Amino acid sequence: MKYTSYGGGGGGGFRRPYGGGGIRSNAPKPVEVGKEYNVTITETSRRGDGVAKIDGFVIFVVGGQRGEQARIKITQVGPRFANGEKIEASEEPKTETAETETTSTESTTTESTTTES
Repeated sequence: MKYTSYGGGGGGGFRRPYGGGGIRSNAPKPVEVGKEYNVTITETSRRGDGVAKIDGFVIFVVGGQRGEQARIKITQVGPRFANGEKIEASEEPKTETAETETTSTESTTTESTTTES
């Protein structure tokens, strides 16, 4: 078995078998292709897709926006992440900038006129 040394220099450092393999590479995935799940989009990926997690497993959601609660359908499952598409959004995304509500107050002035006789 080949080992790749991380940490540089001499004999110290973290050693991992060549080829890596993630923590979840052989573990069963918490999602399955074709199944639907309710998720909260927590981030936006570099490609602009939404990012959700189920039991720590990353799911990229096409068209998802941060803060949005959505029902998704899994389209592909890989060793480290899955891809899904929105079926329906149950809540609009929360914007990061707070919108201020302006209330216009109309003041009514009563003009009284007096007539002198």
